[in-house]
Amino acid sequence: RPADARAVLLPAQCPVCGSPVEREEGEAVARCTGGLTCRAQLNAGLLHFVGRRAMDIEGFGEKLLAQLIEQGLVKSPVDLFQLRAEPLAALERMAEKSAANIVEAAEKARHTTLPRFLFALGIRDVGESTAEALARHFGTLEALIAAVEADAPTATLEKKKDRLPRLQAVPDVGIEVASQLLRWFTDPQHLQLLAELRATGIEWPEVIQKTVEGPLSGKTFVITGTLPESRDAVAARIEAAGGKVTGSVSAKTDYLVAGEAAGSKLAKAEKLGVAVLGWEALLRLIETGPL
Repeated sequence: RPADARAVLLPAQCPVCGSPVEREEGEAVARCTGGLTCRAQLNAGLLHFVGRRAMDIEGFGEKLLAQLIEQGLVKSPVDLFQLRAEPLAALERMAEKSAANIVEAAEKARHTTLPRFLFALGIRDVGESTAEALARHFGTLEALIAAVEADAPTATLEKKKDRLPRLQAVPDVGIEVASQLLRWFTDPQHLQLLAELRATGIEWPEVIQKTVEGPLSGKTFVITGTLPESRDAVAARIEAAGGKVTGSVSAKTDYLVAGEAAGSKLAKAEKLGVAVLGWEALLRLIETGPL
């Protein structure tokens, strides 16, 4: 560190909305506590919500969302499904045809999947693979919320493995992710948001919870690096053989499938003593099963 280095003083209040800024113990990141009442967080949250791998609502770019927020037309994700073509067409650089296309895209996006919906909510530490794992494990949003409610009384126990047992039973969910789920799904404002989103007509097909028996049954895999096939294709191979694929390495992981340019996941697997497989070794394992 240079001799003339100066300490960086974090702001006590968000420069955008004025809400208190907090930094949780043990974390380096300081966050605004304003949530969706903060215009900066609202804009970022909406961009995530409409993203291709989330609710996949075409036509909503950063500039358009900023205009909608500025004009007071959108104050939460719920408002995206209640927009009408006429006020949209009156916005800068927006024609009638474009406005109609956006309304149609929002209508189409009402029909989604539970993993996409969970990912779109922007729950901290819940990525695509975790959202998929939650959907597969619980099957319905109601079952997930019920598990959160059942785990809530044990949340303050000192032993991490006993604190949130129902949530931590999900592959890819450790105590940190379980704690974020508990925090999100016990917030009255978030529960109100869920109710309002469902009231707009958002729906998804029932998640079929099926168990595939095969040579990899009971084994949990994580995929990292560049492999001869896409990650989705590799995951499909593993799941067809009865294995489970999660997004992060933990003590529950049985194998890490590592391709070229494997990074932090490989280092963590080696630290935890998780078995590391290359492409050819994975193919042999799928064919013969663990020895």
